[in-house]
Amino acid sequence: MRIAVIGAGALGGTFAALLSRAGHEVEVTARGAQLSAIRERGIRLSGGFGVANARVAASETLSARPDLVLLCTKAQDAEEALVQNAAALEGAAALDGGGGLDGVPVIVVQNGLDGVQTAERVLPNSECFGLLVIIAANYTTPGEVRVTTAAPSYLGRGTGPADAETLRWRGVLAEAAPVIAQSNFVGAQWTKLIVNMLNGLPAITGLTVQEVVAHRGLRIALTRSMREAVQVGIASGVRFGSLQRLSDARLRLFAHMPLWLGQLLPLSMKRRMGNVPNLGSTQQSLRRGQRTEIDYLNGAVERAGLVAGVATPVNAAITALVHEVEQSGEFLSAAHAIGRINAFG
Repeated sequence: MRIAVIGAGALGGTFAALLSRAGHEVEVTARGAQLSAIRERGIRLSGGFGVANARVAASETLSARPDLVLLCTKAQDAEEALVQNAAALEGAAALDGGGGLDGVPVIVVQNGLDGVQTAERVLPNSECFGLLVIIAANYTTPGEVRVTTAAPSYLGRGTGPADAETLRWRGVLAEAAPVIAQSNFVGAQWTKLIVNMLNGLPAITGLTVQEVVAHRGLRIALTRSMREAVQVGIASGVRFGSLQRLSDARLRLFAHMPLWLGQLLPLSMKRRMGNVPNLGSTQQSLRRGQRTEIDYLNGAVERAGLVAGVATPVNAAITALVHEVEQSGEFLSAAHAIGRINAFG
């Protein structure tokens, strides 16, 4: 099968390499040093899914209509990436009579809540799905990705049971990596958003996720951000999907726990993560000098809280501080970060 991966960063590179190893014809989009490295040496994958050296087609925009698209850009880049690649394929179709991108199934591999809707808006004739990824992968140097935590991914759409098309594409992806067909996908997106609260504080402090959770003051701030997110979801009428040992019942219980007891949630996540240092995707973006997707993580909780009438001072503070680090290029000490967060309320 011809599969396109738009955005060959850490996760895009991981899936491109695994799908190529499974025998699919893969084309990726990339830019700059990443594009040059992939063209010269392929994508070198190591870590949790084993070793692969995938020689894949690579260009700035897609050169041929695929059978399936994996959209693996950061959330803030998704719409522009789809528009650019659709335009490129429409231009190619005018020359050679091939088809464009609209109508090709799209699997959105992104954090946040809005990715599937964005793809549906840009490509109204495409079947669009979401893939929730728990894999931790580091884009170390151009063309090289190391998987530090291997885990299943969760494919689905909507709020109902996994449908026939979801099961079909799950079968294709499962040839390359563990994938589960997810019912109540929207609820599972909210559960993943709770998990993604792990990203903000490492990006502010420069610490690993494990170090943040081990630090008592940062762990309390993290627990507060998670609790705000769950409370916003409940107020928004969300039924949380089961994901990573989290369920609707467990998260609703967590929302009402005293803070000292609620800290068990991030501590349990740290145990499952293992000892390989995990920077989190937001910090990785900062270290590469790229914009982060914090507005689609903690910022998404803040926006949803405004609609639902739930105060989210910790998520607002984390969003603002990540943007501050983006501008300054300087991480904050743990004590400074905690003080700034507490000042928000």
